Amino acid sequence: MRIGLCQIASTPDPVRNLEYVRDWTSRAADSGARVVVFPEATMAHFGVPSVDVAEPIDGSWATSVAEIADAHGVLVVAGMFTPAAARVRNTVLVTGLGHHLGYDKIHLYDAFGYRESETVAPGDGVVTVTVDDHVLGIATCYDVRFPDLFVRLAEAGASTVVVPTSWGAGEGKAQQWEVLVRARALDSGSWILGCDQADPTAAGVAVSPGAPTGIGHSMVADPFGQVIGRLGEEPGLLLADVDTATSDRSRAATGVLANRRTLGDEH
Repeated sequence: MRIGLCQIASTPDPVRNLEYVRDWTSRAADSGARVVVFPEATMAHFGVPSVDVAEPIDGSWATSVAEIADAHGVLVVAGMFTPAAARVRNTVLVTGLGHHLGYDKIHLYDAFGYRESETVAPGDGVVTVTVDDHVLGIATCYDVRFPDLFVRLAEAGASTVVVPTSWGAGEGKAQQWEVLVRARALDSGSWILGCDQADPTAAGVAVSPGAPTGIGHSMVADPFGQVIGRLGEEPGLLLADVDTATSDRSRAATGVLANRRTLGDEH
């Protein structure tokens, strides 16, 4: 199955960003993609009040994305914000091919001087979807630092995990991103497809200082932890052909699922 990663640089305007989704979905579908993935915060980039743009997944923005997906016969995965009382949820919309649901980011980015939990409520549910007998798991950005989620997704049947991301810039962060993507592939014996926001400077988009607005370097690691494709800092389309057979071979070779043990309490 071919998956397209659309490394865009979101703006503060959901309407403008919807046009990016329309354009890049068309490009990916024309290139044979069955699943089209956009970054975290595709709806509106970080650094603007997310509560002002948040909508439910049956609202106008998500419904428009669903119409785009249906028009091209693909599954679209894109980051948005949904209401959660005084805060929002950092939601990954998954729509098309008979699906329309959201994954709410579980692990919030309270790190490197940023406090996502001040404005975002955490999710608590593992989400998978099936496309053409291929089970996809969903994770978001900071989730990639937590191996257990990826193992849970593998145990739920996922051989591929897509990770919409808006990776914060900083010293060593690009290197950490690669290490983490490759490690999660090995931890779970899964294809890991990390779709980051393009570097806003490279894309000519103004952002608020300090907000995690992306560095580019979207990346695909196979279930053996090998990087098979990556982008630079600027906007671009990365295509990957994933299969379940490679995942099966990895899991058989490493034993990461079969040999896993749950540790007991300390005595």
